[in-house]
Amino acid sequence: MSKGLIVQKYGGSSVANVERIQNVARRVVSYKKKGYNLVVVVSALGDTTDELIELASQINSNPSEREMDMLLSTGEQISVALLALAIHKLGLEAISFTGAQVGIITDASHTRARIISISADKIKKALKQGKIVIVAGFQGMTLNQDITTLGRGGSDLTAVALAKELMADQCEIYTDVDGIYTADPRIEPKAKKIKVITYDEMLEIASLGAQVMQARSIEVAKKFNVPIHVRSSFNHKPGTMIIKEAKRMEDVVVNGITLNKNEVKITVCNVPDRLGVAAKIFKDLATSGISVDMIVQNVSHIRQTDISFTVNKSDAAKTIKITNKVAKAIGAGDVLKDEDIARVSIVGVGMKSHSGVAAKMFAALAQDKINIEMISTSEISISCIVLKKFGEIAVRRLHKKFGLAK
Repeated sequence: MSKGLIVQKYGGSSVANVERIQNVARRVVSYKKKGYNLVVVVSALGDTTDELIELASQINSNPSEREMDMLLSTGEQISVALLALAIHKLGLEAISFTGAQVGIITDASHTRARIISISADKIKKALKQGKIVIVAGFQGMTLNQDITTLGRGGSDLTAVALAKELMADQCEIYTDVDGIYTADPRIEPKAKKIKVITYDEMLEIASLGAQVMQARSIEVAKKFNVPIHVRSSFNHKPGTMIIKEAKRMEDVVVNGITLNKNEVKITVCNVPDRLGVAAKIFKDLATSGISVDMIVQNVSHIRQTDISFTVNKSDAAKTIKITNKVAKAIGAGDVLKDEDIARVSIVGVGMKSHSGVAAKMFAALAQDKINIEMISTSEISISCIVLKKFGEIAVRRLHKKFGLAK
């Protein structure tokens, strides 16, 4: 009798070469032999996606997003087939599917598509036949049968969405780290593993630059209350549980520090200080699918102002093109780009019930003479834009200041 259904997701580093694919196959088979039904979501091997992007850029510096989806989706197709073959070698039945084959239907927003629906009939049929089901992460298909991809880290979203659709008992996200840490251990060696974290905190940590999980996957998990276990594919230690709420969470003021070096600051100079001008800038960016993050508008006394905002580095060229066009239309000045920035953030649900957290953060940065260029806050996070060269110094200083190594 089955012990239940587990959805497992393995990232690119977990299947980077033949040996690692075989290790994943052994782990999956061990679960199957314990009596679990398995749906396994797999990313592309190692750095395959980056290599495909680089290959495309050598051919066309401004590639069609539709064709990029067609290209990038091939990475996962390779890894699911190889994992199926590795499981066959171990004597068990496995079947691999693309996102389209298992009915993951998305909108037509190429390179960052959103899942509309999943028809899991094919998966359920294969599970009833006793097979291990392997699904290509990161991809889906429009109603017009165009291949789409779900954005960076989209395999996490595939796994969480399937766990919800199949009403899985567990959703395990396997990566190359032991779980979620108070900071990136490569930057702060004293970082500690967090045993339990809330969806809200994890959503902030993911959206503020931590690479462990895709933010959109956490949104789905929170909405449908899908518990997630983030753990390492290289050992069998317990990882970090991401759940709705945890006891005594508010006792911890700050639970994590993140650093994001993957943003650029765009400044529109000499913007006419009149009604609706800022709305025009950001409306055109939104229409083009560009997500704007932090925004600062200087106070104006001369009927002109500068507006600065940050976007993901991958959207920089598109943003500059659109913003230059808008700036010309509204009679603004130059559009400047600054790539020499980093965003350092502190996150914790305890901020809701503790005062003076921002002052403590700013004082800590001032201690190392780190100038703050932009500030953004939410109910459970504070972010500062600083010069890129100070990013890692800021993480270590804040980690110590808020006692996260204890």
